[in-house]
Amino acid sequence: MTQPQRVTIQLGSKVESRYSSGSEFLEFSLEAPLNPAPSRRDQKFDAQPISVRLRNALLERILSGHYRPGDRLVELQIAKEFGSSQAPVREALRDLETAGLVTIRPRRGSFVNDYHARAQHEIYFVRGALEEAAVRLAVPRLAADISVLASHLEGMREAARAGDVEASIHHSVWFHRTIMRAAGNELLLKMWESLHVEIHSRKTLLQPNIDMHAVAESHRPILEAIAAGDVEGAARISREHQAYFEVRA
Repeated sequence: MTQPQRVTIQLGSKVESRYSSGSEFLEFSLEAPLNPAPSRRDQKFDAQPISVRLRNALLERILSGHYRPGDRLVELQIAKEFGSSQAPVREALRDLETAGLVTIRPRRGSFVNDYHARAQHEIYFVRGALEEAAVRLAVPRLAADISVLASHLEGMREAARAGDVEASIHHSVWFHRTIMRAAGNELLLKMWESLHVEIHSRKTLLQPNIDMHAVAESHRPILEAIAAGDVEGAARISREHQAYFEVRA
């Protein structure tokens, strides 16, 4: 059985250690090139529910500093701006509250939280533990057929080539969700879903200078370890995969 090899990832002035389960040496940086491809939205993601699109728009405004900590998010004002009813705005705000980005105060309104990096670090730490546990259960079930995981990896690569953040988030989340579901443990899956992985993946991928090509390739060692039936290697790599993104949180 192929043993994972330690590889090196350059992160700005820091060097991070990683593993790859094949014979290839994998080295990459998550810093984007100086002239990245322009961002383009895949049409199939325009079919997302209005509440999801509102949530994503509000999230991007929070991350960009358009909304500052303590700012009140007025449902009626947002609904008018985006041409929707208040119901999807309310749903979007509830999602952001669950993710820790907004606080909803009865009879007072919704307010942007002072979201500290510590919370993001904690989420990635917990997510790493959950995914490590899940992949131990999932490897025997996925090793014989990695086609779904491979399709999501290729989807991430195509998204990176197109500069399509929406598609990159979609395939990244479903790559990991496929593993979580294959574990066959409902409690693990519910705990993982409760972390609102899509929202925090979006937060990571919207960081300045992120290299989506590198993000896509960071999933390859996980796929290779699963294909090799290497339970311990897949568990270690899955944990380290999240630990690496914890550094960037």
